[in-house]
Amino acid sequence: MRPLHPIDFIFLSLEKRQQPMHVGGLFLFQIPDNAPETFIQDLVADIRKSKCLPVTPFNNKLNGLFWDEDQEFDLDHHFRHIALPHPGRIRELLTYISQEHSALLDRAKPLWTCNIIEGIEGNRFAMYFKIHHAMVDGIAGMRLVEKSLSQDPNAKSIVPLWCVEGPRAKRIKNPPKSRIKKIMGTLKDQLEATPKVMYELSQTIFKDMGRNPDYVSSFQAPSSILNQRVSSSRRFAAQSFELGRLSKIAKALGVTINDVVLAICSGALREYLISHHALPKKPLIAMVPASIRDDDSEVSNRITMILANLGTHKDTPLERLQIIRRSVLNAKQRFKRMNSNQILNYSALVYGAAGLNIVSGMMPKRQAFNIVISNVPGPREPLYWNGAKLDALYPASIVLDGQALNITMTSYLDKLEVGLTGCRNALPKMQNLLTHLEDEIQRFEEIVGQDIPPKKLRAVS
Repeated sequence: MRPLHPIDFIFLSLEKRQQPMHVGGLFLFQIPDNAPETFIQDLVADIRKSKCLPVTPFNNKLNGLFWDEDQEFDLDHHFRHIALPHPGRIRELLTYISQEHSALLDRAKPLWTCNIIEGIEGNRFAMYFKIHHAMVDGIAGMRLVEKSLSQDPNAKSIVPLWCVEGPRAKRIKNPPKSRIKKIMGTLKDQLEATPKVMYELSQTIFKDMGRNPDYVSSFQAPSSILNQRVSSSRRFAAQSFELGRLSKIAKALGVTINDVVLAICSGALREYLISHHALPKKPLIAMVPASIRDDDSEVSNRITMILANLGTHKDTPLERLQIIRRSVLNAKQRFKRMNSNQILNYSALVYGAAGLNIVSGMMPKRQAFNIVISNVPGPREPLYWNGAKLDALYPASIVLDGQALNITMTSYLDKLEVGLTGCRNALPKMQNLLTHLEDEIQRFEEIVGQDIPPKKLRAVS
């Protein structure tokens, strides 16, 4: 039995019927050409016959303010096999994922489910996995799935991902003295970081906030339809884009791929809001999660956030890109002057009030940011599951009261995989954002003079 970590407790406390707090992933697989007709049924049967036991966190259930091992683990509750109605188009798949992502997980059981979905056009099948954010963060969850796959197309052994031991499971096995020593060391590092943090905080207050036009404060995000209260209904949409297109744009303009990603999101959001007569006069602000891990430690969260000015009040893509780049560079330059512990302390002081507002909902019209846009590198080698090649992986995330849309991206091979998670009631026709993303990429291609055909990879919308 283990006590809840404070962050676990926050995620559990935030959850309510209209605000599920789980993350997920949709994985599309290509059935091998020479596979028998019973390929998926055999795969499911092998998983159900597997004698391996679930590991932490997959065998943990809630017991008051503690995580306790589930002594009556029921695989049938967590693992499901379904078939889409004929002909199994992508539209039906996305409708099913949207419904599943809207449903709360049962707190009497370990907080995760895994669905194998067959009957998808193009001789494919899918896996949709969701897990509570209190148990694992979205990226770690995606990594666990990747770890259960193979780079060998001929590998036939099947290890269910709930039996794959991740960093958290290994960390929990550490002797108590070792864990306590690490915690005390972390506290010491945090205290030593205080003088530098106070200096940077004074610079922010007396220099950046008053005179730096590129500084983005936690008080300047405008009110928008993206920042409504949410219902319990979710819509999930996804799309693959060629990374090579973004790389050519970034190289031609002398910016990073992440700058280009934020710029195309900015243009897409602008067009979407204009189509609904809801574009604020002030620019939207995006919260961009940033990793600050500078070693191989696994103690505490090592993520901060950058507030990026999306420049949505400007008409032209280049103007928006320039504003985005300057605001992101301003934050990065500040963080370069600090180590990871100093950044964590600084972020807690500067953004603490904004975080409290999100948790409490006390001032719903005073959002620190309008949207979360996350982009995390993924595997560059093809992955296989019992010989079935992974075609695409799309992340599904969380929306909250005041944050009705989330854009999460990861890369796989030569593709950028984009997953949109939104409140169905707050944001009508949210899937149109995918078209706007493609349109914005083409605008940049025209600007840099690239003779690149407007080719999309297989759509999932």
